[in-house]
Amino acid sequence: MNSQLLGRALGTAGPEALQRAELTRRLHAMQAAPHVLFDGRHGQNAALSEQAIERGGDTASLQRAHHAGVNCIAIDRFDESENNSKDYFNRAAGSVKKSASSHQYGITHLCFYPFDSLAFLSSSYDHKLKVYATEPMTVSATFDLDSVVYSHSLSPIADHLLVACATQNSAVRLVDLRSGASTHSLVGHHRAVLSVAWSPHQEYILASGSLDGTARLWDIRRSANSLGLLDLEDSVGIVGEDGIGKNARHREMGKAHTDAVNGVAWTDDGTHLMTTGHDERVRVWDMSTGANALSHFGPIIKNAHLSTLLPLLVPGYVIGPGKHVMFYPNPKEILMFDLFEGTLLKRLRIPGQPGVPGRGTTAQANFRSRTTSLAWRTGHVDLYSAHSDGSIQAWLPRTADEVQAENEEAGQGGDAEDESRKRKREALDEIFRDLTKQRITFT
Repeated sequence: MNSQLLGRALGTAGPEALQRAELTRRLHAMQAAPHVLFDGRHGQNAALSEQAIERGGDTASLQRAHHAGVNCIAIDRFDESENNSKDYFNRAAGSVKKSASSHQYGITHLCFYPFDSLAFLSSSYDHKLKVYATEPMTVSATFDLDSVVYSHSLSPIADHLLVACATQNSAVRLVDLRSGASTHSLVGHHRAVLSVAWSPHQEYILASGSLDGTARLWDIRRSANSLGLLDLEDSVGIVGEDGIGKNARHREMGKAHTDAVNGVAWTDDGTHLMTTGHDERVRVWDMSTGANALSHFGPIIKNAHLSTLLPLLVPGYVIGPGKHVMFYPNPKEILMFDLFEGTLLKRLRIPGQPGVPGRGTTAQANFRSRTTSLAWRTGHVDLYSAHSDGSIQAWLPRTADEVQAENEEAGQGGDAEDESRKRKREALDEIFRDLTKQRITFT
């Protein structure tokens, strides 16, 4: 960082390079932010929670956004609020109470309307896709798709206002928000569709992943909508006449994963696609040819639940063009990888995840430790994660010096660090004594 400041002072480095260097430094300094709290209680209970924080009481009981677990989170990309206080207590601004018009079962996916934060969409195990007005928290429209909706996607650039829905049916369902129709289906998968994602640069191109292990690409303008399958065995791709697929035949054989595909996500520039599967692999695909980029992330990846599991890509304004960093939601931790090299850059441990109360089984404990969803706050270097134990965790840039300063202000004064140094010194002294006690004989 000092070299960047010197270069800026000498005029050899531009302001963009300095900004990029600082944002990258902040990205790699990301840690859990225990002072950012989320509490789903309302009214008098919420007021009591804030009073407990002011008195310096235990905040562990406040780490519950939803007591039944958080399946998904979404952040309004138009949010420009700032907070510089040491302790930041987030309380629910509103809620949708269970009624005849609300979802009857668990919610599977949420997203804000991409052009205006005054509306958001939700899908559920009750077969419904709903559109809500944000401020009054009332239902504006309901679409019954006659099967479980695992996830949905609304294009951030398109004018067609089509919502792609991944359903328990083997077809991708398209819901038109403008006309209210939900009759168009994309047929090609042989089992349930678990994840869908629109291309961020081509408004009519859609990707989907299925329980049958396949990942398909679609062009909704064509009579035969499918553009073909992705094949994990193909690292060359279909080059066609121009080297990027012109007039090439579509691939209709092959699988993207050896087990269910429950996550598809595009890079910001639309050049690559990521897929996650129950074979505990994350694969990266070159979208110009459909080739497997052969990125390998090692055996550390875990993925076994049927629900959609989406990795999160750091926006380009943080790390610059041509570079991609991925956050992956693993049980009890979030993994930070270089997307193309597969290098593990950092492991973010979920602080203080409690066990399952009562006489729970191991399966219940594993379920409670899941990281279910990740969300990035646009314009900032802020990451938020949702967890099946009901908590929402904030991850903010915090250097070791900042953490030490906070501990000293809290009266902890670096005792843990001193104790760690003492243990290391004792271990080294013991090794030295053992070596000096040995008798060395030369022959």
